[in-house]
Amino acid sequence: MMTIVGAGLVGSLWGLLLKKKGFKVAIYEKRSDPRLQKLGAGRSINLIVTSRGLKGLEEAGLGTKIHQLTVPVYGRMIHGKDGTLTYQAYGQDKECNYSVSRGDLNNFLIEEAEKAGVKFHFEHDVQDLNIKTKEIRFKKPLMGSVTINYDILFGTDGAGSPLRHQLAKIFPDQMTETTDWLEADYKELTLPKKPTGEPALKTDALHIWPRGAHMMMALANRDGSFTVTSYLPKENSSWSFDKLKTDSDIINLFKSEFPDAIPLMPEFLNEFNQNPQGKLGTVRCSKWVFADSIALLGDASHAIVPFFGQGMNSGFEDCTTLLSLIDKYAGAWALILKDFEELQKPNAKAIAEMALENWTEMRDKIGDQNFLLRKKMESALEQKYPGIYKSRYGMITYTLVPYVLAQKAGLKQNELMDQMLKGLTSLDQVSWPLVDQLIQKDWLPFIKKNHLEIKNYPQ
Repeated sequence: MMTIVGAGLVGSLWGLLLKKKGFKVAIYEKRSDPRLQKLGAGRSINLIVTSRGLKGLEEAGLGTKIHQLTVPVYGRMIHGKDGTLTYQAYGQDKECNYSVSRGDLNNFLIEEAEKAGVKFHFEHDVQDLNIKTKEIRFKKPLMGSVTINYDILFGTDGAGSPLRHQLAKIFPDQMTETTDWLEADYKELTLPKKPTGEPALKTDALHIWPRGAHMMMALANRDGSFTVTSYLPKENSSWSFDKLKTDSDIINLFKSEFPDAIPLMPEFLNEFNQNPQGKLGTVRCSKWVFADSIALLGDASHAIVPFFGQGMNSGFEDCTTLLSLIDKYAGAWALILKDFEELQKPNAKAIAEMALENWTEMRDKIGDQNFLLRKKMESALEQKYPGIYKSRYGMITYTLVPYVLAQKAGLKQNELMDQMLKGLTSLDQVSWPLVDQLIQKDWLPFIKKNHLEIKNYPQ
């Protein structure tokens, strides 16, 4: 029996993939069945599905169905304080990301896994773990506790993983777990459709209001409304959560920083007051695999901040990596889990670091003229050298290049970009003979040395 703790996105997908491999699968979840309840206000949390997520869904047979839940997003729309709009395409031609509601996707995956024969047990809260007898004990509401045996146990129970906490107690000398909290928290708000039923903003763009230490973002929903997320420092800033004590404080924040959003968000004040203040952090776990029969996946072992849109996607990549190792080692789980940890831990570290970098980029640099010039140059290089040059963002979002290699390639690209754009203020000034020389002399040898294959995953 394959036992999974956590029926979130990663757990539900992994259960479905295992079932399709012919295993018996049971998933235990602390929450009640999310399909039977309405998601709480301020908890909708839109996500982005990119290449690694698409691969996981495709391998589960859901590659076509997923598009029924999503909205394609082709670039960023930057909102200036003065109301000016600046558009940045993400990639080339039809390259795009897909916006999806976390709740809708979770319910969809549970439904598909259940149809395939995965057994779900809701309202089961982890209480104890015995690795010698391979037993895990759960607490159930009004029913005391229940103990079950497992053959292989997977923890997909999120950033606050109770299973991870149990393992830290059992292996105190081998395992450390830390959560580094971001200096900013967030609130979720709603930007509704117009009274005419039309979307109030372009639905095919991620809308960003970058303001230095804080920012606001909006992603479209299928019905034409937008889920808006406002990110503010917790404290010690001119606009931080600890300073917003009255309605006037909140109204002044929006008048000063997001004036063009006010007429589009009639309930922003009520929602800001009523919706919960969420925290953001990076989970680091020194050990993912235990006793040749337990593994932590997704946020349970490597939760990251959301600013590269890769939290769910990296968790889905955990699933497809494990799936490929099942075939490689013909079900020898000690080898499967050992290789899984060795392969994915460096990638998890890399995307965690890049997500934190993107926090700075999106709130601060995205409206900077030098930054915009570099983005234009990236696009020009991708057009001039198709199949040879792709930006770090493009590699992470549209290909299956390992995160750790994409991070390394990004550092090399920064070096090249510094030389290509030194002293320039526009693309018209670029010396393309110099660019060709740098590509031939530095970039192509880097590709060859690192076996970097730049190939888009089908969208």
